[in-house]
Amino acid sequence: MLHYAVVFFVIALIAALLGFGGIAAGAAGIAKILFVVFLVFALITFVAGLLRR
Repeated sequence: MLHYAVVFFVIALIAALLGFGGIAAGAAGIAKILFVVFLVFALITFVAGLLRR
């Protein structure tokens, strides 16, 4: 999931450099959402690992 967030972030950067503002904003929004989902899953996995001990 983190990979997809980075991919959309790179797409947003390239689109912004080329002047496609709408596409850049959309790709950046998707990257933010995927990054937050990644953080939530990582936190859940970390807490579940601590509870197994």
